Amino acid sequence: MDNKNILGNPPSAVIPALLSVFMWSTVATGFKLGLSVFAVEQLLFLGTGFSWLIFFGYAAINRQLSLAADDRKLVCLLGLINPTAYYLILFAAYDRLPAHIAQPINYTWAITLALLAVPLLGQRLSKRTLAGILISYLGVVLLVLTTPADAGHVDALGITLALLSTVLWASYWLLNTRSNAQPASIMFWSFTVALPLISAICWYGPGLPTLDTTAFGYALWIGAIEMGVTFLLWQRALRQAHSSAKIAQLIFISPFLSLLLIYLLLDEAISLWALPALIVIVFGLVISQQEPTNSPA
Repeated sequence: MDNKNILGNPPSAVIPALLSVFMWSTVATGFKLGLSVFAVEQLLFLGTGFSWLIFFGYAAINRQLSLAADDRKLVCLLGLINPTAYYLILFAAYDRLPAHIAQPINYTWAITLALLAVPLLGQRLSKRTLAGILISYLGVVLLVLTTPADAGHVDALGITLALLSTVLWASYWLLNTRSNAQPASIMFWSFTVALPLISAICWYGPGLPTLDTTAFGYALWIGAIEMGVTFLLWQRALRQAHSSAKIAQLIFISPFLSLLLIYLLLDEAISLWALPALIVIVFGLVISQQEPTNSPA
């Protein structure tokens, strides 16, 4: 085996991809801890502000601040979806649900993407994709039904919000396909649109958070790890990859690491069925994203 070619990809692709996976694995824990200190709107304000600084710095250094006229209306819509609506709804779901339930449901956004691609892009669902969808949602049902009583009531609104967040996230990436702009440019301008709106929502809601060391810590955790640096690392991994498909499969490590961190760092009652349910969800995701090599284009 060529030690310079890991999983069919060079270390320059695998290392940033694994860093992204590890960093994303911490965010469910970060969300729950942050929401124990701040309101949903305040946590989003902190994360968005820090992410905006990261995207501005990166785009400025790489001269990617310019945006074509055709993309200006698009970034306004994207900014309303992500980070504004998506994270408001996702944080609200985490606020109502145990982290080990909200996090796997959020990972089914890839399933929602396949479903939305049918009416929006005119794609067809293959039997394999449909089977993967059914398997993944069977895992979600298993996860919800086996939640231990001492974990608290599984809030129906929380489940609905978690599922709705997958629709928003999948829609965001489908809309992204309409632009040829650099990803960092799109992220910078969409966050530029969103930041004043999120600031106003926070101001007229719970009020802006006190900018102390605790606020800075969660701004760094949520803004850099969930929204900012990981996005840039993941984009770098995909650019350096010889096989984007094999790099993309690394993301399936994340929910298992996340479950381990939730168990170790959060005081949550986790069912013995949580791990088997998560395996079923991820198995369905893997199945849905694999097509036979002889399938028609």
